[in-house]
Amino acid sequence: MIDKNSPLPIYYQIQEWIRKKMDDGEWEPGDMLPSERIFAEQFNISRMTVRQAITELVNEGLLRREKGKGTFVAEKKLEQPLQGLTSFTEDMKARGFQPGNKLYEFRVTPPSRDVADALNMKKTDSVYELERVRLADNKPMALEMTSIHAGVVTNLSKDIAQSSLYNYIEQTLGLTIGHASQTLESALAGEKEAELLQIEAGDPILWISRKTHLQDGTPFEYVRSAYRGDRYKFSIHLPRSTRRH
Repeated sequence: MIDKNSPLPIYYQIQEWIRKKMDDGEWEPGDMLPSERIFAEQFNISRMTVRQAITELVNEGLLRREKGKGTFVAEKKLEQPLQGLTSFTEDMKARGFQPGNKLYEFRVTPPSRDVADALNMKKTDSVYELERVRLADNKPMALEMTSIHAGVVTNLSKDIAQSSLYNYIEQTLGLTIGHASQTLESALAGEKEAELLQIEAGDPILWISRKTHLQDGTPFEYVRSAYRGDRYKFSIHLPRSTRRH
């Protein structure tokens, strides 16, 4: 329990007490924690101290707050290696999840300046613009805005866009996907991201921009993705270079 004579701060002791509850399986993902008032009364401490302990665990991604509802044990984050090029569908199936999509937009349009620059397109070319929420076991994981070069990936349809694009490109069109480059940055969810990802505005998200090329070097895809910060984490293997200075 809590030892007020310990040199360890009380808020830290509360954090460790909550961690043990989760480690022992007493509190599982989705379970709601007692209110700050109940914690304060149980340990005879201030609500401010309780709030500090809970906030630290929220920042670590172990707990999540829902406005007007309470604090809950967070789902375990999916770890996504940054090595190798795979599709969302392939990633989810490899983890034992059922992948899914909600397609909110599908249109053919001239490319914006950013898309034209990324895909080496002319203003007279066309792109397929897709906006999808990617699902794992019917839970929203990411919001994707995808631009596909219509001159490279042909005859794309809404039905195809709701399945695996990479499977269509490689299996149906017979093209070989070669490599991609991407950037990752942290951000806070706006109103749109919050609504579609079922989170609160201001919650942490991970923004990823990716440009994908065919094996012959032709760029065909430009993707901007917003991943839920409470559901995803990314890892990368960094071998030490054999070169020494």
